[in-house]
Amino acid sequence: MRFINNIKTCFSVVFLFSILNVMGQTNSEKFIIVLDAGHGGKDPGNSYHGYVEKDIALKTTMKVGKFLEKEDGFQVVYTRKTDEFIELVDRPKVANRLNANLFVSIHCNSVKNFEPKGTETFVMALNRSEMNLEVTKKENSVIFLEDNYKTKYKGFDPNKPEVAIGAKMLQEENLNSSISLATKIQENFTNNLNRNTRGVKQQPLWVLDAASMPGVLIELGFLSNNEEGEYLNSDEGQTEMARQIANSIIHYKHEYFNEPNNGDDVKQVVRTYKPEPKPEPKEVVDTTTSKPDETIKVIPGQSLYKIQLFASSKKKDVSSNDFKGLKDISYTFENNLYRYYYGKSYDLDYARKMCNEAKNQGFPSAFIVVFADGKSSALK
Repeated sequence: MRFINNIKTCFSVVFLFSILNVMGQTNSEKFIIVLDAGHGGKDPGNSYHGYVEKDIALKTTMKVGKFLEKEDGFQVVYTRKTDEFIELVDRPKVANRLNANLFVSIHCNSVKNFEPKGTETFVMALNRSEMNLEVTKKENSVIFLEDNYKTKYKGFDPNKPEVAIGAKMLQEENLNSSISLATKIQENFTNNLNRNTRGVKQQPLWVLDAASMPGVLIELGFLSNNEEGEYLNSDEGQTEMARQIANSIIHYKHEYFNEPNNGDDVKQVVRTYKPEPKPEPKEVVDTTTSKPDETIKVIPGQSLYKIQLFASSKKKDVSSNDFKGLKDISYTFENNLYRYYYGKSYDLDYARKMCNEAKNQGFPSAFIVVFADGKSSALK
């Protein structure tokens, strides 16, 4: 009998959670969506080839919002509308306080390898469910600060175990909804824009786990891939991507709220994006290497980073113990000085790591040198 009563209690709690989700929306009777532009302010996110994640995420997010604001029945809320730093903990709180129907966070990807490309959409990982239950209890505790909470919530106590069980059941329901939305987003990117898809993935991302409603985190593509970064950095590319995200959200609203689908979720924009013509890569001799016949592919205008270890008036063998075990040593000779370098990379972040490695290896005065357009200079 106790087991049956507990089951009844759990279902009652789930029902109550549903009631609480509706409460706070009754004034507007609209579908509330919180759009979260990743990073901002002092947190630029990824930055490659001159493309900055925080800027692209904000511009694309604002375009998604403008599309949705033109639709009936939507209330769009943004975690940020300008280039400002918003703490991670505050982003899902915006959605939780509003009892929003949906939370969508927009970002850009990157890796050290410049080849990978494609979109991917993340949903909450179940292996973080216990953490999310604790967040749910903490967020719900604000109820106790409200006047007449016992009457308004009919004895609802977020600290009771059965409420935690109810939260877990609701969480699993949210996951299914999130996967459905994420799948639609990826399908739209691929079918309507011919973007490469990397699929829907579950990842322990705190910003999703802390949200008490269905949510997704969208990676628009890789800024480390110059071609994809150029597309995402363009106004046309951002508009095309935003339209497909908005279409997916409209479809989600129709599907999960039993609304008639009048074709609003298949609106398109005229595709006007055309990539800038790229110069053919030229075979350029890397004059900084100790191997005269070594050549590398260099795109004109691209910067190459190396770590200067020291300068000497005497020529040294690159396998000398003077380099303390560091490999990939090269040098230049100018003004009667041999300048010795460690490593090479087109990725500034990776160059900084190499510089720290050199310092830890016994070269405290090591610094980054930039080679571009036939000239070299110390990185300031």
